[in-house]
Amino acid sequence: MSVLGQMDSLRRVFPTARRNRADLLRWLRRRPQLLAAVGVYEFALATSARLDPRLKALGEIKAAALTNCEYCLDIGSAFSRALGVSDAQLRALPKFRESSEFDDTEKLVLEFAEAITRTPAHIGEDLRRALLAEFSEAQLTELAAAIAWENHRGRLNQALGVRPSGFSDSDFCVVPEQ
Repeated sequence: MSVLGQMDSLRRVFPTARRNRADLLRWLRRRPQLLAAVGVYEFALATSARLDPRLKALGEIKAAALTNCEYCLDIGSAFSRALGVSDAQLRALPKFRESSEFDDTEKLVLEFAEAITRTPAHIGEDLRRALLAEFSEAQLTELAAAIAWENHRGRLNQALGVRPSGFSDSDFCVVPEQ
């Protein structure tokens, strides 16, 4: 998918917010340099196109489920659907290893997201080798950055009390994992 295609999915999802639209903005506007930094990083991730955006979305939504960020789960479920992740896949996230909803590459991405998100984070050499056998260094960098940023988002949103905005009110929304 091209950068324009990825941006189009963002354009379609953001206007669907039904409430609490400005929770994070209300906090970040108090520190404009942080607001600018977040915006630049979000833009950089959104316009990186070395990796299939569906794979990034899967990694991000898995991280959101593990950090238990309700806002991230709400918007992440909507973004994932917009990028072609099925509701069946979203429902199968907690048991992805045993699920036939995911192919081997998707399972590898989900395992990576889990490894990055667990505390303490640990990416074993076997996992790193498997990732490098599947992805170029540029693709793996993009995937790692997207998942790590989702961890940042989830923890920041929870710390500041950012509430769900209703992106997935009428659709399936991923639930937090233990």
